[in-house]
Amino acid sequence: MQELLIPMQMSLGEVLRLTLFGTSHGPRVGAFLEGVPAGLKIDSEAIQKAMDNRKPGGKYASKRKEADIVELLSGVNNFTTTGETIEISIKNSDVRSKDYSFLPNQPRPGHQDMVMMKKSDGKADLRGGGTSSARLTAPIVAAAAIISPIIKKLNIKVNAHVSSIGNVKAKPIVSCPEKWQSQECQEIRCQDYDSAIAMIKLVESHRKSLDSIGSEVELQISGMPIGIGEPWFDGIEPYLARAMMSIPAARGVEFGNGFSVVEMKGSEHNSPWGGDKNNPVMLGEKPDGALAGLSTGSDLFCKVAFKPPSSIPKEQVTLNLATNKQEPLTVKGRHDPVLAPRAVAVVEAMAKFVIGDLALRGGFYLE
Repeated sequence: MQELLIPMQMSLGEVLRLTLFGTSHGPRVGAFLEGVPAGLKIDSEAIQKAMDNRKPGGKYASKRKEADIVELLSGVNNFTTTGETIEISIKNSDVRSKDYSFLPNQPRPGHQDMVMMKKSDGKADLRGGGTSSARLTAPIVAAAAIISPIIKKLNIKVNAHVSSIGNVKAKPIVSCPEKWQSQECQEIRCQDYDSAIAMIKLVESHRKSLDSIGSEVELQISGMPIGIGEPWFDGIEPYLARAMMSIPAARGVEFGNGFSVVEMKGSEHNSPWGGDKNNPVMLGEKPDGALAGLSTGSDLFCKVAFKPPSSIPKEQVTLNLATNKQEPLTVKGRHDPVLAPRAVAVVEAMAKFVIGDLALRGGFYLE
């Protein structure tokens, strides 16, 4: 008797709900975006600008070049949302399937090839990472751009930049000038100029050695009113953590003082309340942006760590499923030497989506 294969799920959200579809080397990628209130104005230029910030082809990213023109096939009429499901469609045009001729026999180290083959009983399209590819972050960025009017109306600001590549660490985002102060800052997506220059040199050195390097993105969310979030599982931080960890290659998330709290005393970590009963304000050097899953009104800080890209030109060893032996593998094609520069736009998009969903659920957004 043939084993029943359970359909794979790729959805996030409750009131706002995003369901991804497509593959890296299929005809298109996209998403169904549900729960968007009727009456939001669609700003095509703002959507394209968001896509341009994410798309590959930059100096320190994959050389795959996609126009990333967003088509909204339903849920929009006269550049205004109708309240119905919005279908987001983005065509794939610059695919090179020949670069993946070694699949499925030689699954790449660090990639989804082996586990996805087992999950799908060998039926998955593995080219370019298939459904697990970062290509599917494109409709996430598009969805966030569509719901951005909700974030803007609530006077919430979302900002992220590359905070670390290898051992090069930027200044905290609050100490950096606004983006972007130079071409180098824009190319590497770091708001700290001196660190940006050092990061570029480091990335180039790893590229020349046919290798890749790990990286980190820092996120700052400002202007949230007190109370956005739900207790426990859908708290603002748990929900953000889930969203950030779903970004391909994310390997860790921390909030506020992060793992340094293990060395702190309660008297050092606690932030007192000030202001008055009608307008309470948390005081201190770096007060928590969330307590018990709810926003405090203070800025919320988050860092997301990304592993080194797995597809590297350097020769590696993997199991050849045709011979049942470990054999050399050289991955060809167009791949990123570092991930954080492209992840900046995705981290911001994920934050906007999470805030939008929680704001709608909590009644913070009123049309």
